[in-house]
Amino acid sequence: MKLGLHIPSTTWEGGASRLGAKLAEVVEAAESAGFETIDVADHVWGHPATGGAEAGQIEAYTTLGFIAARTHRVRLLALATAVSYRHAGLLAKMVTTLDVLSGGRAMLGIGAGDYPEEADGLGLPFPSLGDRFDLLEETAQACLRMWEGDHGADEPFMGKHVRIERPLNVPQSLSRPHPPILIAGSGERRTLPLVARYGDACNLRPSPEIPRQLELLRLLCEKEGRDYDAIEKTAPFGFDVGADGSKVDEVIDKLRWLASMGIESVFGWVVGVDHITPLEVMGREVIPRAAELRAT
Repeated sequence: MKLGLHIPSTTWEGGASRLGAKLAEVVEAAESAGFETIDVADHVWGHPATGGAEAGQIEAYTTLGFIAARTHRVRLLALATAVSYRHAGLLAKMVTTLDVLSGGRAMLGIGAGDYPEEADGLGLPFPSLGDRFDLLEETAQACLRMWEGDHGADEPFMGKHVRIERPLNVPQSLSRPHPPILIAGSGERRTLPLVARYGDACNLRPSPEIPRQLELLRLLCEKEGRDYDAIEKTAPFGFDVGADGSKVDEVIDKLRWLASMGIESVFGWVVGVDHITPLEVMGREVIPRAAELRAT
């Protein structure tokens, strides 16, 4: 099992004046510890789960560019990009730029979005759920078109929600054939069919429903003519190893449970991440043991 560091918020000691230095320290320690990915939440207000609207939040793709400059190996993504916040053409360009400047380490993590209050508060588009799922599919299609290379720019992309007159993308991404696409969510009617059609990874809520959802994904992949085994099965998580590492065994037991249901990679926030010691414990005692777990 591979582990990734999820950074949902940065409300840390020292406030804004220390945030850049602290974030650099966190991501450098995470890479040294052996995390495979680092991802950030795509919110513009603090989420209710992380302290509420006024808790503070920094923008995802600006943050990923900052992280790229301070790391060398980890893959980078937003978990997950709210599809209505950025036009598909601009989003493809942003992920391409991140990929090029990071040496081919970008992924596109994308979902329907789940925080209408922040969208309304800052005047960002947030259409109905049905329209957001339609937009999600067209955005995946448009990004793939832009990542095709010269051929992709030959003719316009004209969808119901996304219209790109000339899908030109220069320079192209270093990741070939394109940056991997992770489609987040466990929805069986809209999300999993989109994973089967366009995704290189899924991200399922950690619940006993995972085996049934993965079996559905397998059937959907067969219908689409795609290789189910080529899709990375991931889940969000929380790492609480304790201030002194006393909870390591509890974390391993939960990871073993996820692996037993077919999960291959976990993106988790680390309790006390800004104190760095929990990251060191993860690198010393959790990541090596997690590497021995196999999805079944």
